[in-house]
Amino acid sequence: MRVVIQDNYDKMSKWAANYIAAKINGHKENRPFVLGLPTGSSPIGVYKELIKMNKEGKVSFENVVTFNMDEYLGLPREHDQSYWYFMHDNFFDHIKIPAANVNILNGMTDDPEGECERYEKKIASYGGIDLFMGGIGVDGHLAFNEPYTSLSSRTGVRNLTTDTRIVNSRFFGNDPEKVPAQALSVGIGTVTDSKEVLVLISGHNKARALAATVEGGVSQKWTCSALQLHNGAIIACDEAACGELTVDTYKYFLDIEKNERL
Repeated sequence: MRVVIQDNYDKMSKWAANYIAAKINGHKENRPFVLGLPTGSSPIGVYKELIKMNKEGKVSFENVVTFNMDEYLGLPREHDQSYWYFMHDNFFDHIKIPAANVNILNGMTDDPEGECERYEKKIASYGGIDLFMGGIGVDGHLAFNEPYTSLSSRTGVRNLTTDTRIVNSRFFGNDPEKVPAQALSVGIGTVTDSKEVLVLISGHNKARALAATVEGGVSQKWTCSALQLHNGAIIACDEAACGELTVDTYKYFLDIEKNERL
């Protein structure tokens, strides 16, 4: 596991965007580059940087296929809190990418289990995901894989905890009851099947989650801890998120990364 510590959120976002762009530009296989993407506040800075780089001609998304992590069950794509809306508003509407290359789970499906199975098969049809970017919650959940979700789980229907609905209620008029109680989400196994996983962790409120990801034991309580078993896992974080790391761990990752460019 790599842990890349940056001074602040903006520098973390720029580092992550540069890393993703370098991977896309260096892709030489005779198939599209397959990129997994999250929603939420963590990736917004990365999306802004990638939009800028695309407009400047520094990275192209013409041969990139994307798969999003999750979607609320029961929200139409036109709803301003659907993740389809979020992704287009914050990213896809601002870059040149073929619409057919964008894949987002259908929250209005009449067959949730069938939709999830189809999603898994479509990922497999491209040869799997090359790089999955993600963020984690304060309880360490990755996508909508709440604590105690199986670390081998696949894309499926997830029940959201009260805590998650309370946290997300800020987008629903501060009313947790307006937050959908279920979502469709890739599984932990879906994410860790990717060749690389790049997780963004920023802010002091995520400090316990970062420590659990890096220093804790592998446990369903902290689904983010599954990254310890992934050979291509990278954590990009800011100083504020490092508050619960031991001094030796913090110094180790600063030292080992000091000569790395990306």
